[in-house]
Amino acid sequence: MNDRQSAFKILNKIEKDKAYTNLLLDSYLKSNADEVYSASFVTALVYGVTERLITLDYILSKYLRQPIKKLKPEVLTILRMGAYQLKFLDSVPNSAAVNESVKLAKNNGCAFASGLVNSVLRKVSADKLEYPKTDDPVYDMSIRYSCPYDLVSHYCKDYGVENTEGILSHSIGEQRIFARVNTLKTDFDSLKSSLEDEKTEISPCENIENHFEFKTHCAVERLPQFTDGLFHVQDIASAICVKSLELDENMTFIDVCSAPGGKTFTAAQYMKNKGKIYAFDLYEHRVKLISEGAERLGIDIISACQGDALSLRKDLIGTADRVLCDVPCSGLGVIGKKPEIRYKSLDLIDKLTQTQYNILINASEYLKPDGLLVYSTCSLNKAENEDVCDRFLSEHSNFEKHKDYLTLFPHINNSDGFFIAVFRRI
Repeated sequence: MNDRQSAFKILNKIEKDKAYTNLLLDSYLKSNADEVYSASFVTALVYGVTERLITLDYILSKYLRQPIKKLKPEVLTILRMGAYQLKFLDSVPNSAAVNESVKLAKNNGCAFASGLVNSVLRKVSADKLEYPKTDDPVYDMSIRYSCPYDLVSHYCKDYGVENTEGILSHSIGEQRIFARVNTLKTDFDSLKSSLEDEKTEISPCENIENHFEFKTHCAVERLPQFTDGLFHVQDIASAICVKSLELDENMTFIDVCSAPGGKTFTAAQYMKNKGKIYAFDLYEHRVKLISEGAERLGIDIISACQGDALSLRKDLIGTADRVLCDVPCSGLGVIGKKPEIRYKSLDLIDKLTQTQYNILINASEYLKPDGLLVYSTCSLNKAENEDVCDRFLSEHSNFEKHKDYLTLFPHINNSDGFFIAVFRRI
């Protein structure tokens, strides 16, 4: 199967099912490995088109006589794919981008639009890409970084125009991959040497110990060192979150929203695989991911259990030295990794913050006196972060701030957008 045909099928399904790009792409590539010539090209097309929808529609609208929304969805997908190749994939000749798009139209029940596809894309090819420069910086950033106007405005309100530009500029293009050395099995120097044998280069992170960045593009989870449990993939922000728990050997630690388990695994390493960890998740298949990951890494102190963070485990009340409450969130700090998040409505946030608050209350019940509770999100949104935590402190006099709130920004911290609050039970 032509790789553009594969990307076309995936993009249509993402649009139809409102599915997560990474999950659908991974599933497709695994199921159709024999039909895909270049997984990297398919991936580049799918991610590129998804994250640049607004920009691509801005480009196309200049050359269309009818509104974008009136186009047949399949035709619009083909046009977006063609425009993306023309403006953002230097490796693709312009003639190939145009001609292959016309073929896609003819081969997918859209022959009636082949002339339109050819005409529009040739015009796109001939013109230089110029972003708008108006008196409205929100609009300009919305087009340049393919982010809905309301979301850009939201970022500006919470963090200012300069930070918003930084957040959005880091949400476009290939994302950096970070991982943590499994200190139960190896050390950085040994792992680095081993990976060099696989022609894979890594470099240590300066701001967090035992963390590193992949400098070589590769399928990380196919490396033998991954299979052998010598490292696990984890963003810097997630690592900083776990470090803030101040874990030590022989503690009891509860992670109320654990899956897929990265923070839990790092916690076990800080504890030197001594003590007790309860790792909960709402869904059985995600609990299985925790158990499988722990086994691969050689961790045996984790009890992975299905459990709803909104339902209190009475047998665990007052038993934990440390509790992590990494709550479900809008994901507005990771739109670079999950590009479809940027297009979701902000209207659900109010309902979400109440859920986050209720989870935080439940999590606090597990803590011993003088124990530490961490509340975290991968969202850049003060309503989910500072507002939830301020409310918690105002309504729970038996807790106090252990540290100042910490917000991590992609353009400042080279990490996911993330929020961390640390409370101490008095």
